[in-house]
Amino acid sequence: MSKRVGIIGAGVSGLAAIRCCLEEGLEPTCFERSNDVGGLWKFSDPTEEGRASIYQSVFTNSSKEMMCFPDFPYPDDYPNYMHHSKLQEYIKTCAQKKDLLRYIQFETLVSSIKKCTSFLVMGQWVVVTEKDGKQESTVFDAVMICSGHHVYPNLPTDSFPGLDRFRGNYLHSRDYKNPEAFKGKRVLVIGLGNSGSDIAVELSRLATQVVISTRSGSWVMSRVWDDGYPWDMVSLRKEPVFNDELPSRILCGLVSIKPSVKEFTETSAVFEDGTVFEAIDSVIFATDYDYSYPFLDETIMKSRNNEVTLSKGIFPPLMEKPTLAVIGLVQSLGAAIPTADLQARWAAKVFANSCTLPTMNEMMDDIDEKMGKKLKWFGQSQTLQTDYITYMDELGSFIGAKPNIPWLFLTDPHLALEVYFGPCSPYQFRLMGPGKWDGARNAILTQWNRTVKPTRTRVVSEAQRPHPFYNLLKMLSFPLLFLATILTFY
Repeated sequence: MSKRVGIIGAGVSGLAAIRCCLEEGLEPTCFERSNDVGGLWKFSDPTEEGRASIYQSVFTNSSKEMMCFPDFPYPDDYPNYMHHSKLQEYIKTCAQKKDLLRYIQFETLVSSIKKCTSFLVMGQWVVVTEKDGKQESTVFDAVMICSGHHVYPNLPTDSFPGLDRFRGNYLHSRDYKNPEAFKGKRVLVIGLGNSGSDIAVELSRLATQVVISTRSGSWVMSRVWDDGYPWDMVSLRKEPVFNDELPSRILCGLVSIKPSVKEFTETSAVFEDGTVFEAIDSVIFATDYDYSYPFLDETIMKSRNNEVTLSKGIFPPLMEKPTLAVIGLVQSLGAAIPTADLQARWAAKVFANSCTLPTMNEMMDDIDEKMGKKLKWFGQSQTLQTDYITYMDELGSFIGAKPNIPWLFLTDPHLALEVYFGPCSPYQFRLMGPGKWDGARNAILTQWNRTVKPTRTRVVSEAQRPHPFYNLLKMLSFPLLFLATILTFY
């Protein structure tokens, strides 16, 4: 008899979880509170209570070749950076083609997840759901929580003295959908992340004045890299903010950058440098989200110091049996879809007993080591962040899906060169080992063709392919040039 797995949420993480459970011979049942798949990418009206979604004009920050399901490439004619409606179309098509919809119970709210109390069924879970005013309890052998962390907005009102007497209105970026309501207004946006930047640029077309308040600043870069290729196919990291219009809006004076807000008055904001933004109509807090799972006992995930304690960002380490996994909670410095897919593959294998976890002590030691590095690199407010390539390689190693480069050089040199010097595209982790996809090799060898296809709307000469080795030499030349300059003058 196959094990039953309860899956919470039918966004990209939930769909990945369903597919991976099926691959391991498990029996998934997914609960989705809305009437459609897509999760965050399914645009919704702000009146839908508790329903998180993107704003109306949002485009992806990861390119299509880097954010696909590993065995389901985007159509050739899809743009490299997609409007949310295009991405939602892809997600729905994938769910239909992979026959995943039959495993999803829509418009079903999960109200609680509790451990079975009988010692005879250790490791099982009781999932209580609500639909059409009726409650139902179901016992599962394992549970995957795939509801993400963009549900509960972080609105740090206590951190801004005077906000309680501010006479304008304020809202979180989750509740922002379009700029029409801010026409002719003076707007303060708090936060210089991708959402804050996008919203500020969009508002600057209709608002009288837009000011961004940022605590630490950020590198702002374009989505387009050398030779017109997407940044994430020729660069290895995603740390800056990606916005193609913000620099020009700042240069034209339509958007201003200020430091942190020291305090609010009834009509204005006083910044740390002593300057004041007067007559503010609205404040938009682009201040990220709190990760919370109200249907689950928080001590399961916050086992110490009130911080999320998960092995590899997936498994609570202090469980009697590893039958609970959290998919999609990490903030990978890369695309969410392939990250969630690899997380779900590992979790499904653990549930199916085809892969084992390290010991409890080993998991806790690893958590301590990883947390120390994250605090050093990302700071206290970014402890969910992790490096994309390192994380994917680590998870891939657990299930035998990490590409074996030496073996590839011996057996398929052309493919090996593309894998080693090319982008860390999702197809690599379906190239070999369990869950192997027969089309992975072709997908890797043709990924550059799919990248240029939507941009070639007229007859042009052959596009110049990126040369990663040459780019690496260019990167190394800068510190050498800098060192030579120092030695010359000193």
